[in-house]
Amino acid sequence: MTNALKDMLENRDWILADGATGTTLFNMGLSSGDAPEMWNVDEPKKIHALYKGAVDAGSDLFLTNTFGGNASRLKLHDAQNRVAELNRAAVEIARDVADTAGRPVIVAGSVGPTGEIMVPMGSLTFDDAVEMFHEQAEALKDGGADILWAETMSSSDEYKAAAKAFALAGMHWCGTMSFDTAGRTMMGVTSADMVDMVNKLENGPLAFGANCGVGASDLLRTVLGFVAQGTETPVIAKGNAGIPKYVDGHIHYDGTPDLMADYAILARDCGATIIGGCCGTTTEHLRSMRNALESQEKGPRPSLERITDALGGFSSASDGTDDDAPKPRVTRRSRRA
Repeated sequence: MTNALKDMLENRDWILADGATGTTLFNMGLSSGDAPEMWNVDEPKKIHALYKGAVDAGSDLFLTNTFGGNASRLKLHDAQNRVAELNRAAVEIARDVADTAGRPVIVAGSVGPTGEIMVPMGSLTFDDAVEMFHEQAEALKDGGADILWAETMSSSDEYKAAAKAFALAGMHWCGTMSFDTAGRTMMGVTSADMVDMVNKLENGPLAFGANCGVGASDLLRTVLGFVAQGTETPVIAKGNAGIPKYVDGHIHYDGTPDLMADYAILARDCGATIIGGCCGTTTEHLRSMRNALESQEKGPRPSLERITDALGGFSSASDGTDDDAPKPRVTRRSRRA
């Protein structure tokens, strides 16, 4: 277990994470419905290019191509017995990129949700979730990941299961949730709920925050919600590059590199330390974000009006903390694009 990210957090005002895995792999030829994790062994040169693209664009930290690398997700592709192989392969490629970068770069082993609903609304038990996450965590550890990184979580119980699994693996970790339902996660977690949960975890994360969701404005409103709770744990912001739209039969994110540069500055000024992109965020976006963060000094905490003026309006009037919150939606979580 390394302390590379812990050291970086202690010595840096901001850390640039990576962008979209799915968007990049689809642009490389991955077919919709195929498991990206298979490319860790079938197309290792493309996975190497995925990682190197983020590092060359200025990322200090990048996530491995293992978002759907747990047994539950891989079972959809009859690959539930290949968890160790596929996760280890992803990290070994990542280590080669990070170790030859010529500067400190963190390899974060990505762990996405199981895709199942936990009891009592579903059939997934807490212990089963811990077992699946632990299996994946051990493989990522064996491959040489610096840290583990739970992402796009919506259930507090699943987040806690990941935390316990990472403790069993003896690994530092970070964890984000997706606040995509009127300021809440799909299962009803608010920004305040997440801070309370993180503060109570026995094996807490080095950093926590939000990724994916609806748009950059909504995500930054959630970041402000974290900061308002007075958290001392570093905050992560990994927002989508704009809003998805169908263009010529394909999903296209309308966020320009200039918009994502504005987003990066606003994320830092909102209180985020680890700043990256999610769906639709390309290397071009990352370069603009890096340039902006390096060239612009930190400013005052932005107002909601300042955020919407720069990035566009919110998808809902609610930030999730009022009494008008929607009921939890029970659906299978799609993979990070």
